[in-house]
Amino acid sequence: MTTHRNGTGKASTAVAIVADVLAAILALWILMYLLSANPDNDLVQVVRESARWLAGWSHDLFTFDAAWARVVAGYGLAAVVYLLVGHIAADRIRRL
Repeated sequence: MTTHRNGTGKASTAVAIVADVLAAILALWILMYLLSANPDNDLVQVVRESARWLAGWSHDLFTFDAAWARVVAGYGLAAVVYLLVGHIAADRIRRL
């Protein structure tokens, strides 16, 4: 990775990492949901609420009959969008 005097290399790395972390939270919630994680557990509650906030725009976007399909599609779409937008933005910043 080429480092620039104006810090664009570090900024682009930071943007990519943030996008990865947001997508990881969403993926973790999908996994917890599919594995029927204990809803009374504090970690599960934090991940669920964080994922719900992050995917507020795509939560219940799809109307599949099966609840698991709605969770995978809605939260999965949000994770993919965060990854795509975050990494495209990081690439653009890197090219400055």
